[in-house]
Amino acid sequence: MPRVSKAETKKNRGKIQQASARLFREQGFKVSLVDVMSAAGLTHGGFYGHFRSKDALMANACATAFAESVERWRRRIGGAQDRQSAHAALIEGYLTSHNRESIGTACPIAALATDVAREAEDKPVRKAFREGLEQLLDVLTEAQPPAGVNAREAALAELATLVGAMVLARATKGGGLSDEFMNSARRSLLEVRESPPAASRRNRGR
Repeated sequence: MPRVSKAETKKNRGKIQQASARLFREQGFKVSLVDVMSAAGLTHGGFYGHFRSKDALMANACATAFAESVERWRRRIGGAQDRQSAHAALIEGYLTSHNRESIGTACPIAALATDVAREAEDKPVRKAFREGLEQLLDVLTEAQPPAGVNAREAALAELATLVGAMVLARATKGGGLSDEFMNSARRSLLEVRESPPAASRRNRGR
């Protein structure tokens, strides 16, 4: 049997990464290695030439999914003229019917949080999830318009709202309630930020 080149090995590993990142988001970690390798167009026997275990694959797939999302979020704010428009681009780009339908390629937080929560705390996928979430949180924090509040705290609340709205919109898909969840969250997050209280403004002027 001919030996596989390094280039081919790298290509096959990439196929496994992409297939697992999609399938785990769509179906959860119950997806078998046979299904992942089949989706990648490879045989099951070749799996251990790329990953030492399913746990290792889960962590890798999680990191891959987050890397995709970080890149997508960065593109959304790339042409923004200011924080306000960057913030709006992230909110509007997230709460869409496309993301609701495209679970396998959309936000890994909404798709994987419940499955990750069921894993033991020492599993590598837990670390991959936390690190990926922090990367997305950083992007959202950077885009926070000045509002007299802690930017990270505001981003944490917004991320929770975005993810919660998407999870509920998917769970109620097919009815008007699904759109209501997304529309309500969008309106809430895109409201004009209130200016700092008058007392705070007076104190700063002293």
